[in-house]
Amino acid sequence: MQPPTPAPAAHRSALRCRVGLSAAVAVVLSASTLWGAAPATADDDPNAVPSAAPPVEVDANSPGLMLGDGATLGDIRVLDIKSVVEDMGGEERREDTNVDITFALQAEVLFGKDSAKLSGEANARIIAIAAEIKNQNATKVRVFGFTDNLGTSAHGDVLSKERANAVQGVLSPGLPNVTFEIRGYGEQYPIASNDTEEGRKKNRRVEITFQRTGAS
Repeated sequence: MQPPTPAPAAHRSALRCRVGLSAAVAVVLSASTLWGAAPATADDDPNAVPSAAPPVEVDANSPGLMLGDGATLGDIRVLDIKSVVEDMGGEERREDTNVDITFALQAEVLFGKDSAKLSGEANARIIAIAAEIKNQNATKVRVFGFTDNLGTSAHGDVLSKERANAVQGVLSPGLPNVTFEIRGYGEQYPIASNDTEEGRKKNRRVEITFQRTGAS
């Protein structure tokens, strides 16, 4: 067997250069670690947001973006957007739409158990709502009472109407030009499940609704 042919001198020189360069890179990397450079780690944060992708190009001449022959755009409509704000204990909830405002007060903050007699704290809450009604220049206010499904339906109807009347009695002195609509719905129209006390507590409520300024 013939011995391998020695590599040309130029090839051996290039090989030595590449080996030397690799060793130098290894030394630099090792030195970087020794000098305190932070090593790369995996990002284990499941909530990390990836970098934003480039925007998708849209072809303005795409047939899918064109109206068909004879088609016209519909009338402009303002969608009715509802905003709901509830205090920490859920005792008072405010719903705002483009048309009206509704305050829902839990019965526990207004009345004693199975009672239509208002507490002192209730008067302050209702007077604050009266100020908002006056600020909105509302001329018609709906005051609706609701109960849970405990007890008879007939009793709930009577109690909810008595509670609505009591709330209207506090609202009306400061709103002489307002027409009131008073109803007692009893256990109808629950907003939560009556299977738990927490849900029944939300259902026992009085709602005060009036029109927003500028709504038609």
